[in-house]
Amino acid sequence: MERIDDDELRRWLREDAPHGDLTTRTLRLGSQPGRLQFQARGAMCVAVIEEAARLFELCGCEAVVVVPSGSDAAPGETLLKAEGPADGLLLAWKVAQTAVEAASGIASEAARIVALLRTAGFSQPLACTRKNWPGGRALAARGVWAGGAVMHRLGLSETLLVFPEHRAFLAPADVMASMTALRAAQPEKKLVVEVGSEDEAMGFARAGAEVLQLERFSPAALAALRRRLDAEGLRPLLAPAGGVTAANALDYATAGADFLVSSAPYFAPPADVKVFIGPPPSER
Repeated sequence: MERIDDDELRRWLREDAPHGDLTTRTLRLGSQPGRLQFQARGAMCVAVIEEAARLFELCGCEAVVVVPSGSDAAPGETLLKAEGPADGLLLAWKVAQTAVEAASGIASEAARIVALLRTAGFSQPLACTRKNWPGGRALAARGVWAGGAVMHRLGLSETLLVFPEHRAFLAPADVMASMTALRAAQPEKKLVVEVGSEDEAMGFARAGAEVLQLERFSPAALAALRRRLDAEGLRPLLAPAGGVTAANALDYATAGADFLVSSAPYFAPPADVKVFIGPPPSER
């Protein structure tokens, strides 16, 4: 996945220090030489470490990534090193640390769920929703990809997903005809429909839905739906959503899900990154 661009990284820095770093300026630390290291306090899957390095570079420092995004880091392992003027290191430090901790928390939980599936012999993708904090999708998506999962939707502009909330504005008699019209108007897009019951799922499968997003279906309900679909020769993809976590991912995979839709990685605890910062030894 493309890295987060400099414009967005500069926006992060401006948000944190719109008029500069008052403490560093008042202490007159200025261009004193310094160095910094990021170190993993615990085991983690690393994410956005390249963006962290770039933040230091944008602040006039030199930075080296030691453990790249998508890699596992052991407790105590050094992730990144940076050198440069004290004011640059101190300006980028907390923004970079927080970004790595947040995205690596997402990556670590995504990687945990994916590992559970693969260890058990399942190949279903873990697809993470767009239910992340407003303004943070780029960071969240980088964490998802680093953890070996995929994005279910990057936004409303690139996928067709018909929710019950959309259908509430359609006359009941017009719903199925509207699905046909939607497919005709957007022939390059798969038609995904969220359903809340087995009968509703069967109706939309007969109407040509290519993916059924199963809201709050239990694994047993998913398996029962699969049997009914097979009996009629229907084969839409089945994607359980709502409450899919590491605790039940294997149950859904066993029940016949084609992929799993989850927001759980976004709500995992952030990773813990220890920061060492100060003058080089010769300056002490």
